[in-house]
Formats: sequence, structure tokens, C-alpha cells
Amino acid sequence: MANCNNQNVNHNHINTEQAQAVVIMVPFPAQGHLNQLLQLSCLISSYGIPVHYVSSAIHNRQVIVRTNGLNPMEIAKLHFHDFPIPDFDSPPPKPDLMNKFPEHQQPAWDATLSLRQPVAEYLQNISLKAKRIVVIHDLLMSVVVQDVASIPNAESYVFTSISAYFHATFFGEYLGKPFPIEQPKNVPSFEGCLSEGILNFLALQDEPVKYRAGDIFNTCRAIEGPFIDLIEREDAAENRKLWAIGPILPSKSLSANSQHKCLEWLDKQARHSVIYVSFGTTTSLSG
Repeated sequence: MANCNNQNVNHNHINTEQAQAVVIMVPFPAQGHLNQLLQLSCLISSYGIPVHYVSSAIHNRQVIVRTNGLNPMEIAKLHFHDFPIPDFDSPPPKPDLMNKFPEHQQPAWDATLSLRQPVAEYLQNISLKAKRIVVIHDLLMSVVVQDVASIPNAESYVFTSISAYFHATFFGEYLGKPFPIEQPKNVPSFEGCLSEGILNFLALQDEPVKYRAGDIFNTCRAIEGPFIDLIEREDAAENRKLWAIGPILPSKSLSANSQHKCLEWLDKQARHSVIYVSFGTTTSLSG
């Protein structure tokens, strides 16, 4: 049983009296999701915009401890807020299951549904001090931030941490209206990839996600152009905007003499001759 009620709303408060805009991040509590919104937080903060990162104490602590590739001084500029959530079961993973989805984390995800009221109260308070509030939230936290629609000087944007390809094809299948684009050959169905628990959790977002003003993807057109264009057309039909801003993880510029050997090898390969495989954070590998 994980206890998440031993810390109060956190630590780094800022004077928002003169703030033109404040950005509020509301991540889904899974590491791959937490980390990407932390990266985006640091990127936005580097422009001098106040950024608040809102989650439970246990998940705020997790994302800070597990951070990789970010400057600690940049993280220190962020304003983390710990909100209490109910205690939840923390069962061990079951690697022998046919379905490798990490459903042992479902109790933690369900516990975050209790964040709706405290987040709504927090947004109302900030809205009285800042001229504009921009809420950037994970798709799976749409139900938590839905009250932003009632705040005149606030708007919300969904940050999508998965690829545009997966988003377009999965939700086309999930909603029963496949997108009109030629699919790569021999790609298996998504059926059975997700647990019943996460599908039910996803269903809770169906109505609240409609309140968003736009979508942000951690990808780029050079890699996923056709799928980004497809989603953008769908958004435009609903008067929403879309941005493909990836990759958001900062990288150091390297001189030609200091390139890693892997990059040197990659530069020598013929165009379209290398396949990149991303296993993601929900994959279990067995021997």
C-alpha cells in the first residue's frame, strides 16, 4: 500500500501578481509521461515563463529522482506542487502474463482521479493572480483538468507523449473511424495490447478531452509528417491547433570530431536503409 498523504501542497511558490502568463503542467503518473512533461517544463521555463508542475508527492519525487539529461539548475526553476491522493495498492509486476502491459500500476492511476477538485481550486486561485493560464496536460489527465473550461482566462492543451502514428492509428481503431491514410504493411492490430483497466480509464477522458484548445506532440514532421498532417486536419475541423515540437529532450552540440561512433556509422548508411525501433516504457523483453 502506497501512502501519499504525508506531504502538503508544495514548496516553490511564486509571486504571480505581475505574471502575464503561467503554465501549469499536469502529467499522467507513469515515468515516460512524467519525464516528457518535465522536459517540456524546462524548455518553457528557459524562456522566462513561470511553470508549475502539479502531481502527487510520490510522483513528483519520482520524476525528479529519475531525471536524465536535464540540468538540475533548470529543474530548480520549476515550481512543484504536491497534492494528496488516496492510498493505493502497489502490487508487484507480473512478467509472466501474456499481456505485457504494466497493469500493476493501475491502482496508482486510479488514485489520481481524486485530483480533480484540488487542481480545480488551485487553477481558480492562480487565475486571480495571472493574466493568462495555460494548462498543458497528458491526454489521460483530461478528466482531472476539465474544470479549466470554466475559467475565462485559462485554456488547456493536450500533450501527447506517444508517436503521432500510434495516436492516429490507435484512436482511429478505438473510435471506429480509421484515418484515410495508407497503413504500413504487416502491422499487427492493437487488439490485446492494452489492459481492460487502462481502456476503461481512457474512456473516462472521452468527453473532458473535447475541452482542449489544441494538441502538442513530442515528434517532428521529418519523421511523422503524414500522420501529423492527418491529425492536424482533424484538429482544424474542430477549430483546434496542433504543434509538433519534438524532440524536446535537450542535446549538446557536438563537433564533427567528437561524434559518437554510432553516429559516424549511421551517417555512412544509405537513405531509408536503417530501421529505428523504439520499445517504449511499457515493453517487457524475455529471453
